[in-house]
Amino acid sequence: MSTHKQSGQKAPFLAQTKAGEEGQASSRQATLPGERQKKVPLGAKLVVGGIAGMVGMTSVFPIDLVKTRLQNRWCESVSECVRRIRAEEGWRGFYRGLGACLCGVAPEKAVKLAVNEKLREHLAARDHDQITLAHEILAGAGAGMCQATVSNPAEIGTTRIAHPPRSGGSEPANGTKSAVGIVRELGFRGLYKGLPATLLRDVPFSFLFFPIYSNIRQAWLHQRGDAKGEVGLLPTLAAGAAAGAVAAAAVTPADVVKTRYQVEHSPYTSLHQCARAVWREGGPRTFFKGAVERMAIQAPLYGVALLAFELQKKWYLAHHQQQD
Repeated sequence: MSTHKQSGQKAPFLAQTKAGEEGQASSRQATLPGERQKKVPLGAKLVVGGIAGMVGMTSVFPIDLVKTRLQNRWCESVSECVRRIRAEEGWRGFYRGLGACLCGVAPEKAVKLAVNEKLREHLAARDHDQITLAHEILAGAGAGMCQATVSNPAEIGTTRIAHPPRSGGSEPANGTKSAVGIVRELGFRGLYKGLPATLLRDVPFSFLFFPIYSNIRQAWLHQRGDAKGEVGLLPTLAAGAAAGAVAAAAVTPADVVKTRYQVEHSPYTSLHQCARAVWREGGPRTFFKGAVERMAIQAPLYGVALLAFELQKKWYLAHHQQQD
């Protein structure tokens, strides 16, 4: 009789423990959408990632334009940048270079998001369908490396279109170059000018961003997740924005050096020379010039992009489960 009572007392405790373990597993699953459920094919991930990136970039492009010109000393403050662009180029000037940018953003975001998730799935399979922090960082780094290789040519084009030559240069301040003209001028090797700086920026960005994003969502799910083990729209948006802002601030020095090195008529012949010039100009503070603007760009961009990415994957899985 006493044995029966003891088992009856232990059963609820064991049930709670099991439920807690299942809750932790489901929370980890929420941040790793493809690791235990039906996986989204790589091709579909590339498509939805590209669409998400284009929508996000269009919404924040004017801020990115101001950030680029501020970092390259075209102006001394955000308000001066806005006034000069409006006066010299009109309102359309705030979207100068958007076409070239979107041509780069679509494959960049597609590769970044799809490669990260594919690597997470592969690494999680080695860890019995769980993923460690070290493997999260490794997956993010791999995604950043692939993304930088794809996006560097488009970033050079965007930088040169968005930032006109200074007065006294060989072209008028309002001169416009097309993406095709830039490709013809630079050639294949020229399109990869500054690739080490792009890697120095994008690899750390990705290995910071993706673990922060997934762990914020996991923490939210532990506290307020629903019975299905899903994270809501606003928490996903907030997680993407927070992770984007933190990662963007951390890699701003690399972005400053990359931007100054890649602009047209750049006086620098090497990244090291460029970095030394930035240091001599104002010390550590100069390396973080434009950090606030960069955070203001990356936070909404990645919030929107990750939200769109998760929603499209969810729709894809639901649609194909109905067909099955």
